[in-house]
Amino acid sequence: MLRAARLESALYEEVEAEPRALAQAFVVVLLASGSAALGAWLGAHPGLRIAVEAIQPFVFWLGGSFFAYMAGATFFRGPDTQTDFAEVLRTTGFAFSPGLLGVLGATLSVNLATYRVPLWVVIDPWMALAAIVAVRQALDFSTVRAIATFGIAHVLLWLLLNGALISLPV
Repeated sequence: MLRAARLESALYEEVEAEPRALAQAFVVVLLASGSAALGAWLGAHPGLRIAVEAIQPFVFWLGGSFFAYMAGATFFRGPDTQTDFAEVLRTTGFAFSPGLLGVLGATLSVNLATYRVPLWVVIDPWMALAAIVAVRQALDFSTVRAIATFGIAHVLLWLLLNGALISLPV
């Protein structure tokens, strides 16, 4: 997980090639989920926020991986692209490694220039960068294609989730 958080391409290649790493990827997402929920609880957030923080990493992992696979394996497919959904799941699961700092995200802040900002302002972009590296390695892409695939997957997941939330009878 430390190597994944350091954005080491070689680690993501190893995970891509190892089918048994799916269970490990699941554990990484589970730990990131627990860390975010614990951070929300320690930050005295309401119960709904704690529940969202616990569920959100799994939704993003499964949904984001699905859309990244669909966009990457079809629309952005490169000449070297040979992958399956499980490879994308494994690599993107490890991209949640920086999320283990989520326990600190609700309670600590960092100094950026002259402003104090919550730690999640650093954690979320870090996980996004890790996801781009994961997509690049899983789909055997250039970085530009990986960024485009990640962006499209993110927008599609956002549209799906907002559409589902809007349709709730509240």
